[in-house]
Amino acid sequence: MRDNSIEEVKSRCDIVDVIGREVELKRAGSNYKGLCPFHKEKTPSFVVSEDKQIFTCFGCGATGDVIEFEQKYYNLDFMEALEKLASECGVTIEHGRGGDTSDREELYRINREAAKFFYTAFRRAPNKGAEYMKGREIGEDILKKFGIGYADENWDSLYNYLKGLGFPDDKMLKLGLISFSKGKYYDKFRDRVMFPIINTGGKIIGFGGRAIGDVMPKYLNSQESSVFMKKNNLYGLNLTRQEISKENSAVIVEGYMDVIGLYQGGVRNVSASLGTALTDSQAKLIKRYTKNVILSYDADDAGRAAALRGIDILHGQGCRVRVLHVTDGKDPDEFIRKKGRQAFLDLTETALPYADYKFDAISRRHDMNDTEERLEFLKEAVGVLRTLSPVEADMYIRKLSSGYDISEGAIRKEMAETESGPPDRKRASREEHVDIPMGRLEKNIIKVLITESRFYERAGEFTAAFESTDGKAILKAMDRVYERGKEFDINLILDNLDESAAEAMKNIDCDMLPVGDGQKMFEDCLDAMKIEKLQKKEKLLTDKITMAEGMDDQVVKGLFEELSDTRSEISSLRKRGH
Repeated sequence: MRDNSIEEVKSRCDIVDVIGREVELKRAGSNYKGLCPFHKEKTPSFVVSEDKQIFTCFGCGATGDVIEFEQKYYNLDFMEALEKLASECGVTIEHGRGGDTSDREELYRINREAAKFFYTAFRRAPNKGAEYMKGREIGEDILKKFGIGYADENWDSLYNYLKGLGFPDDKMLKLGLISFSKGKYYDKFRDRVMFPIINTGGKIIGFGGRAIGDVMPKYLNSQESSVFMKKNNLYGLNLTRQEISKENSAVIVEGYMDVIGLYQGGVRNVSASLGTALTDSQAKLIKRYTKNVILSYDADDAGRAAALRGIDILHGQGCRVRVLHVTDGKDPDEFIRKKGRQAFLDLTETALPYADYKFDAISRRHDMNDTEERLEFLKEAVGVLRTLSPVEADMYIRKLSSGYDISEGAIRKEMAETESGPPDRKRASREEHVDIPMGRLEKNIIKVLITESRFYERAGEFTAAFESTDGKAILKAMDRVYERGKEFDINLILDNLDESAAEAMKNIDCDMLPVGDGQKMFEDCLDAMKIEKLQKKEKLLTDKITMAEGMDDQVVKGLFEELSDTRSEISSLRKRGH
């Protein structure tokens, strides 16, 4: 995404107005003060500067610009926060690569109009959609909150409506709102209760349609498109993410009605996967808000199989996961209608932790009275133990021993005879989708590496300097072709780059100057990195000092001392460069 789009959003969104929607701010000299939204406090230490367009808390240390506030307050990633603010202030985000933004915005508009159409049809009595939801005892306030709609029985109601608004057929087809057959366009969703799927940035990205009666499939989802990837989204999270953060716990259920039913019943830290098995991307998404996850799936074979897949995914992403199978009622929606909120919360206390659920599932597959079956159970159980930390594994070895009448020695011996050590857990990585131009420091480091590849051995010292998409791509390409003791072959590097990064690489090569003393230039680059980091710190400290009106004298004194030390470090590094 182009840098100027970010600056345009920042310039149009006044930080005082944005933060003032969520925090009660009062004028304090040239700044504004309020109670920090990120930690509990009785005396305001949260300061917002209108001049500098930044916020800082002198209590917990939170600080940043308007985009960083949105990220932190709403638990959004960078792009979600940026798109949210852009939508509010009327900025069209320009992407350097990754698709035509105007095309995506038109798809969002089509989905928004389709949602309005379904919403209006639902409230045009009488209709089977409204009757169905009435039978499920869902109140009007909840129906409105989730934007529930109805697709009527006609073959082309939505198509004619969207066509009348001037939307092209190919875009409607791309979103899966219509289909084409025998020379005619017709609505994909007919005679279904419609559930808009909304991302955490507030945009309608797709729909789920629940058939009324025995029509198959029972649930029909929008097809995937440039604005809708099922694996990257969770239903209801746009409404429930703050409650999930507040409770520091999430209940993940199977379907739309489970989310709506629990939400109406007062359990609001809830979300659902979109008709597919839980994915790594969904686990990463939920982990932004909490590491504590309860999977509440149906107790049938399909629900248990989905739970087993889900807990492996969540455990692999570092979540503390438990499993709850509702038995008194078909699903969480039915249970909470019958028993109420407290009964469901009490039930969650009985949810089985990851390892307990895995061992229980393994034991269900084996006859524990048969010697051969017990041996198979032990081998599979050891596989689970190896995914645990040493402390957890030790605890569960004792638990397995007493619960399944297998000696601790046998379990430990089986573990020792298999590959030692737990497998590496997959770690969540959040890709930044912002194209930052290559800076001079990145270019200089690449020049040094091309001239003297021996410095690549010290990659750990300079990789942090690479923030641009092209710069990172060049480093990755260098890593793929690097051979100790040999200089880099530029053509091999270019073969491993996309068009943009290859062009950037060629420009560096064209501008190549004789490096001369490679060692000195390399050390100068490292010093420049440190100076750049210290200068950012210097600016932040200066800003904090100007915002510290009325703060405790010791706080201000500490800031001045830290600023003095930072400036001394910068001065020392600059002298070394000369």
